[in-house]
Amino acid sequence: MEKGPLQRLQEIAAEIADLHSAAALLAWDEQVYMPKAGAPARAQQAATLRRLAHEKLTDPQVGELLEQLAAEHRGDPATDAVAAMLRVMNRKYHQATRVPAALVAAEAKAASAAYHAWLQAREEKNFGPFREPLAEVVKIQVEKAEALGYEDARYDALLDLYEPEMRTAEVAAVFARLKDFLVPMLGRLSEVLDRVDDGILYQEFDEDRQWALTLEACRAIGFDFDRGRQDRSVHPFTTACDMDDVRITTRINRGFLGSGLFASLHEAGHGLYEQGIDPAFRRSPLGSPISLGIHESQSRLYENLVGRSRAFWQFFMPKAAAAFPARLEGVTAEDMYRAVNKVAPSLIRVEADEVTYPLHIMVRFELEQALIQGDLTVDDLPGAFDDAMEAYLGLRPANSVEGVLQDIHWSGGYFGYFPTYTLGTLMSVQIFEAARRDLPHLAADMASGRFIPLREWLREHIHRHGSRFMPQELLQRATGSRLDPQPFINYVEEKYSELYGL
Repeated sequence: MEKGPLQRLQEIAAEIADLHSAAALLAWDEQVYMPKAGAPARAQQAATLRRLAHEKLTDPQVGELLEQLAAEHRGDPATDAVAAMLRVMNRKYHQATRVPAALVAAEAKAASAAYHAWLQAREEKNFGPFREPLAEVVKIQVEKAEALGYEDARYDALLDLYEPEMRTAEVAAVFARLKDFLVPMLGRLSEVLDRVDDGILYQEFDEDRQWALTLEACRAIGFDFDRGRQDRSVHPFTTACDMDDVRITTRINRGFLGSGLFASLHEAGHGLYEQGIDPAFRRSPLGSPISLGIHESQSRLYENLVGRSRAFWQFFMPKAAAAFPARLEGVTAEDMYRAVNKVAPSLIRVEADEVTYPLHIMVRFELEQALIQGDLTVDDLPGAFDDAMEAYLGLRPANSVEGVLQDIHWSGGYFGYFPTYTLGTLMSVQIFEAARRDLPHLAADMASGRFIPLREWLREHIHRHGSRFMPQELLQRATGSRLDPQPFINYVEEKYSELYGL
């Protein structure tokens, strides 16, 4: 029997998904286990997989099938999964056909080379080895933005890849509103920072015991280790080869208990999203999260709204004390709650508190735009980064590892990615408040170690939908409103005013 157009399109989409899954696995291995000498070969392998996926997606046959099916499926994506799949596939096809296959392969090779240069630069605490590889990455991203096209800012083309339908001007407006709140808030807090002590977190904590504690935390919130695993990497990340094969990583700091624990909670939040996607969407355009903002909302929700809550530490403090009886003797759940929520402007983004974290993202957002627009050169980037950190946080990096080299993202060509961290943070509060309205005993449940009701609520309202709904559409359905920074502003004002006695 001859295959119909829908079946033919679904088979092509499945093969593309397989290629992306294989590329994801290679990228995970590159950052976790691959020997250094394997870098050149891995760059070629990644380029081949990306090129093949790109060629399959941009085959004229795909355009013909989409055009044919568009006339047959005019249903509402909210109720018609085929219509939703066609919407996503059509978007991907039109984006991909604008980018030449040679540029896709060049992007993969440049990213692999830049990643290893970034590692070397970090080891040497010297931006030099990273300068030329990063310049090549930026050049390719500019070419990619031009190929994709845009109406206003060149950066829009790249931002749209990670946060569909979001524009630079919208992000800038949201960030301006946040800055107007956060800078004065930080000023008020700076007068009373000594009211909260986090010294208990900065002791020597055995790495193996920390590792075991991170696994216990991930299991507690519902991460399924039969369908996922945790490893170590220089920069924590999550990769999903399938909803039943989700890889998360963390990093352990022997002198700081919070580093590994909160990185694991953060990545497990990402992992829960991947594990919660409807299995019916496997190997289809709907089988992945719709945006990085939505994705980040889940990691920030578990890192902050759960992991930095009083309820979590009422449950988890006995476990932490059992792991480190000598270090945490006499430490109460309230002591730990206060310690993990201390506000202290710092240089390292991934260890920043809830008040200062968005300021880190604003620094990167502004620098990214300048690089892509051509207003800033890679040669001038380290100094510009240091200047921006000093302007926003009052701190100047002592070296490039504390400054421009601290994040992995630019080495991979992920320009347009950073804003999603703050967008996701804002969404996390909206989503958590909606869950709390529907789950009136949520705090008591968490204090008793019952985190599954929250996971199941998130699975029903966010996770299972994959890419079925556009980001703002999904947020509206889950919370009753589109992106709104006010719930986050209210949350920070209330939490930290109480914590610091403002």
